[in-house]
Amino acid sequence: MTTADHQTKLAQFDEFFSINYAFNINASVIDLAQLPNYQQFIENMPAPFKIAAEVNTVDKSALRALQAVTGVASHLMDYLNHQAKKMDLLVGYILSQQNDASTRFQAIKFGGGGIIFKTTTPNTFNTGDFLDLKLFFADENTAFYCVGEIVSSEIVDSESQYKVIFHHIRADDQETLVRHSLHQQSKQLQALAQQRHQAKNTSA
Repeated sequence: MTTADHQTKLAQFDEFFSINYAFNINASVIDLAQLPNYQQFIENMPAPFKIAAEVNTVDKSALRALQAVTGVASHLMDYLNHQAKKMDLLVGYILSQQNDASTRFQAIKFGGGGIIFKTTTPNTFNTGDFLDLKLFFADENTAFYCVGEIVSSEIVDSESQYKVIFHHIRADDQETLVRHSLHQQSKQLQALAQQRHQAKNTSA
């Protein structure tokens, strides 16, 4: 990889907002001879991830359509939102069964451009490795399947940290990751504001 190519790939990670956030991933190296093109990536996607995406799309489309209809009772919308949340819990449970302990690692940052994850064993992966990735967001009852490429690595506090850009990811999934990152930022800012408020009251 040339220096220019490397800089371009590093910039790809920074094209999107990213946030520090801990979650589990599954990661395994893909042999270059087996690296899929995008169509093969879609065809090889495990069924639970395909189903989850379809369910989320249908739920959001249906609720948006009803919200635009005048005269829809609020208690009906509450009921439908409740049913959607129950479906999210079911889908989240199904997706959690895809989490393989033998390839599980801790991610520490994510955004629409990629993730950063860490390992306690040095040199588990190498820059330039392509990875089969599953990203699990337990508090959102969702997960994503994608192919990533390691573009840099460093040692931090005796742990290896790997920066990964998305090589193959569905556009809808990438959009959802962007929304998740902004949602997590909002939650973190609210928690920080609450901490400051409590500290101010304590010192008063």
